Amino acid sequence: MSDALRFDLSEIESLMQGSARAGHAMSYSGALLALGMAFSRPKMRSLCKVLDEVDRRAAAAGQPELAVLVVRESDGLPGQGWWVGRTRYRGSWLGPEAQAYVQRLQRKAFRYWKRR
Repeated sequence: MSDALRFDLSEIESLMQGSARAGHAMSYSGALLALGMAFSRPKMRSLCKVLDEVDRRAAAAGQPELAVLVVRESDGLPGQGWWVGRTRYRGSWLGPEAQAYVQRLQRKAFRYWKRR
């Protein structure tokens, strides 16, 4: 069984929606801890795959993406896998431009879920 199959999609959706309602992002290790797991790179990669599905479901429901709320502790930005999936963003994945882009998407999720 792969790590991705160990994650409950509904539980992760609920966790991310709660984070958005609270108006804060969380680190990869914080997200795993909230799910009752210690951090490991394989678990982080599996979590990212599930977050992609969370975002696909959100898009289908007309909701803002939520994976943008899971960030690195070091700089508050999502990891490389998240950036690779961006089709509307062509800038740097680091620095002020990336921070501004991520914060804009995070604010959108915060506003949406605070009203729910």
